[in-house]
Amino acid sequence: MNAFQTLDWIVVGIYFLIVLGIAWWGMRQRQDSSADYFLAGRHVGWFVVGASIFASNIGAEHIVGLAGTAAKTGVAMGMYELHSWLVLVLGWVFVPFYMRSRVFTMPEFLEKRYSSTARWFLSLTALISYVLTKVAVNVYAGAVVFQVLMGIDFWTGALIILALTGIYTVLGGLRAVVYTEALQAIVLIGGSAVVAIAGLIKLGGWSNLVSLAGSDHLNLFLPANHPEFPWPGMVLAPPIVGLWYWCTDQYIVQRALAAKNETQARRGSIFASYLKLSPFFIFILPGVMAYALAKSGQISLDRADMAFPVMVRALLPIGLRGLVVGGLLAALMSSLAAVFNSCSTLFTMDIYKKIKPESSEKKLVRVGRIATGVVVLTGVLWIPLMKNISSELYHYLQSVQAYLGPPIAAVFLLGVFWKRINAKGAVTALVGGFGLGMIRLAAELNKGNLSGWLHQFATVNFLYFCVALFLVSIGAMIVVSLLTPAPSAQSIEGLTYATTVAADRAKSRASWNFLDVLLSLIVVVVLVFVFLYFSPLFMK
Repeated sequence: MNAFQTLDWIVVGIYFLIVLGIAWWGMRQRQDSSADYFLAGRHVGWFVVGASIFASNIGAEHIVGLAGTAAKTGVAMGMYELHSWLVLVLGWVFVPFYMRSRVFTMPEFLEKRYSSTARWFLSLTALISYVLTKVAVNVYAGAVVFQVLMGIDFWTGALIILALTGIYTVLGGLRAVVYTEALQAIVLIGGSAVVAIAGLIKLGGWSNLVSLAGSDHLNLFLPANHPEFPWPGMVLAPPIVGLWYWCTDQYIVQRALAAKNETQARRGSIFASYLKLSPFFIFILPGVMAYALAKSGQISLDRADMAFPVMVRALLPIGLRGLVVGGLLAALMSSLAAVFNSCSTLFTMDIYKKIKPESSEKKLVRVGRIATGVVVLTGVLWIPLMKNISSELYHYLQSVQAYLGPPIAAVFLLGVFWKRINAKGAVTALVGGFGLGMIRLAAELNKGNLSGWLHQFATVNFLYFCVALFLVSIGAMIVVSLLTPAPSAQSIEGLTYATTVAADRAKSRASWNFLDVLLSLIVVVVLVFVFLYFSPLFMK
């Protein structure tokens, strides 16, 4: 399947030179303080904030995996991608508190709102999950892309990815990361859109796609008894996971924290919400197109997960293939850079600085660079295990978010909206929810050896388990908080809606205007239209 020709190599080479040029510029900017290195000096504008949020979200496995899933089961996974409204929640609901608190990390915000115990626990769980899932999966998927489309050996591709991304992340900090991500977001959307347009032209238009693929493949709402994606679970679980991911995960929120002010952070989130509308159309629908093309005999599709690479090889001319692979590499590098920088920030600011609070700013920057290097090396060591992971376990890695996210989402959500929630309640939810999630993951991995209620616990649909875990976490947090003393008003001043002072409310109100509201409402209207169109009301 090596589809690369000389012109494709030239296109990819030019792309890499531009990326490294931007990274070099970022490296030469002032990096004397921790704010410079970890938050780009808090001087990032809305365009770069939004593009960086989007590029951090999309990885190579994201593109290939979504197209493959769509080719196999249809657009149902689009429920996970139609999360633009949650990016708006970040900008409108959470950003004011994050910006006022002047924190570097999400665990640091939890310490301000609750306690140092909550901060320690979230920091450690985030670091472990990033290294074992995001780093490993991104490197593995990227190496496969190198191997399939470019004919480069798996190990060589993996090492190239880690070396290039690691170098500019270590040296340039968040400034180099966010500005390269802004370029990568443009290349990613442009390259993938070319594949979608080429597929639609090959099929002869939208009506032919609907006719060939069938309504089942274009229906977001699968039957309630569907073994993998029942519609009640898909309606309820993705927003819970999305609340955690888009509004509380360091991996994403760090970009908003780097904004110049609340206005730029909110507008960056609004811009990201528009960009987040695109994956459904440029990643998922091309998978359905691949299914329709294979069904009509126009392409050969041996495996569903090869849908996107096969579309690239079959439909695009030389040169454009290089552009699309540039988009895939952009997705890979931006996601990896985001993970590297987030891990570095979490370790340095939440662990090292807590242990050695007297450390100078230059010392913190140096530790951050070392931490990034360690994460890169960990990714190399983890590759041999990833290369031997079965597709079944890969599915489990994707569902880990359903076991990690709910308690964290509950703690942040109630922490902002209800001043009565205290540290004991939050820690109970974090520790108890994490424990239940990991027990479920272990049981799922060993379900073949279980029976009775243990087997039922291990095999209940992961979407329903996600919803149950969220509700249990909320219940535990409320009960424990009400049975123990309330936090003092002084300790949580400005960290909840009820304790925000009038001056901060007025300042926050002055940070947005009618256009910000209108643009946000348009996103919601578009989402409602997409949900209605790809539903049984239209797809019969």
